[in-house]
Amino acid sequence: MSDAASPIEDAAELFREAKRVVALTGAGISTPSGIPDFRSEGTGLWSRDEPMEVASLNTFRTFPERFFEWFRPLASQIFNAEPNSAHKALVELERAGHEMTIVTQNIDVLHQKAGSKNVVEMHGSIRTMSCTQCFNKFETRFFIQDFIDNGVIPKCPNCNGILKPDVILFGEQLPQTAWFDAQRAARQCDLMLVAGSSLEVLPVAGLPMQALDRGAHLIIINNTPTYLNVRADVVIMNDVSTTLPEIAKRAIHG
Repeated sequence: MSDAASPIEDAAELFREAKRVVALTGAGISTPSGIPDFRSEGTGLWSRDEPMEVASLNTFRTFPERFFEWFRPLASQIFNAEPNSAHKALVELERAGHEMTIVTQNIDVLHQKAGSKNVVEMHGSIRTMSCTQCFNKFETRFFIQDFIDNGVIPKCPNCNGILKPDVILFGEQLPQTAWFDAQRAARQCDLMLVAGSSLEVLPVAGLPMQALDRGAHLIIINNTPTYLNVRADVVIMNDVSTTLPEIAKRAIHG
């Protein structure tokens, strides 16, 4: 790549050359859709709440009302959110012929709403809920409006047990199948894109290293530095919703 080329053009060239791409996405790809992130200083959810007090498995089991009180405004933001230009840019790259795997730390289903086909959800999804008593699974959409509007905690229609959103809380293991799928994709890709993730949450933050160790190229687009900036081929510290569409446009149309 030419030293005179812009980082966006450098990234576009890597996409043009790539056969198998993994896009590792974090909260930063969804904040332009109105969903708050967790770790940004001053604005992130964890600057206002102690995560182990509101979003841990132990809290859910012992004091589910506390979890649902915290979760209610976030649920409203997620269910009213629409995919933004960054989500759509990944779909365009996939439709242009890239073998694309999305590995996301987000629970908001915005990649699927945008049209991405192969999405690995590392922290679960708000799409479904499971009964804590009889373990039956239900679509969240049947319960969410009453919860958002009136604060009614979702209950199982079969046994009246409390329904837990199928998202990974603190103290829970990552879904094993998703973790294996993510590792396989990382090890087989020739390009990894990190989009809107600060790479602070293990073990997912280690996936780019697995790709690098097998010779893949690495592009990082994030507002703040990551531990792998020094290893990346291209680093763009900017809003992913403006940067990624420009990369996609140049990669697809030249």
